[in-house]
Amino acid sequence: MGRMVNLMSHSRLGLRLMHRLMMRPLVRTEAKGLSNSEIFIPSKSTANHSIRTRVYKPLPAKTPLTAMLYAHGGGYQMGVPEQAHTFFEDIIKRRDVAIFAPAYRLSLIHGAPYPAGLNDCFDTLMWMKENAAELGIRDDKFILAGHSGGGGMTAALTLKVTDTKAANIAFQMPVYPMLDHRMITESSKMNTIIWDQAGNAMGWRNYLGHLTGVIDEYASPALRKNFEGLPPTISFVGDLEPFYDETVSFMKSLESAGVPTRFEIYKGGCHAFEILNPKAQISIRANNFQLDSFEAFFDAYT
Repeated sequence: MGRMVNLMSHSRLGLRLMHRLMMRPLVRTEAKGLSNSEIFIPSKSTANHSIRTRVYKPLPAKTPLTAMLYAHGGGYQMGVPEQAHTFFEDIIKRRDVAIFAPAYRLSLIHGAPYPAGLNDCFDTLMWMKENAAELGIRDDKFILAGHSGGGGMTAALTLKVTDTKAANIAFQMPVYPMLDHRMITESSKMNTIIWDQAGNAMGWRNYLGHLTGVIDEYASPALRKNFEGLPPTISFVGDLEPFYDETVSFMKSLESAGVPTRFEIYKGGCHAFEILNPKAQISIRANNFQLDSFEAFFDAYT
């Protein structure tokens, strides 16, 4: 399975086929034991564009709920919100939250590179804040989360929201995030299953290859220099994946700036290991870590 995904991720045609076979069938499937709904949020950044957004709430739901915006993974180029249903189910078992998961525009599948996806996530968060009362959510504190490319999107969105003071982020969860387009670290050259050097390079080309001149930190969050004032942050990463070094550096920078963090490294963990083999002991430990950390930060910061 992992070898097949690697081979498919090395070409645009392969990625399109993988999205069609593995992601598209998930669209509008439902998470178990939750309220499932779908809304279309008008874009503020692009005329005549709306953002398909899945909404998940506990049953029954006591309002107002703290809301989480979740950005799905896929290297900024493919994927759907529904691929994270297990994570949503596990999160809502721990604490009552409303999860808003936008199907943000993708660099490959939609031919919409940076900043389209980030704009969609930002517009979704602003719409959540502006319509909080009718949505049954709080407007004073939000949680941002995502894995892999969605983790990079989470980090970028947190930077933009914090810099613009557009909303109050209680905490963020950028898990093994895709942060650095430069691919200058040792781990970025790793060739392991699911996500390797060639696939990583293609993901960044699809997302940022159209840009000329200076790349900004919202496009590549590893470029951030000042980490002061950023919200509490949860993350984990395996030591056998391309994002290892950039995740470690990002979390150390946050900690050095006085930001409360929870972070673990899993030896022998490849990219998305906890999803690939959720019953393995390393995966059980990682999943328990992210859920326990979510629970602790929820209680402390919301």
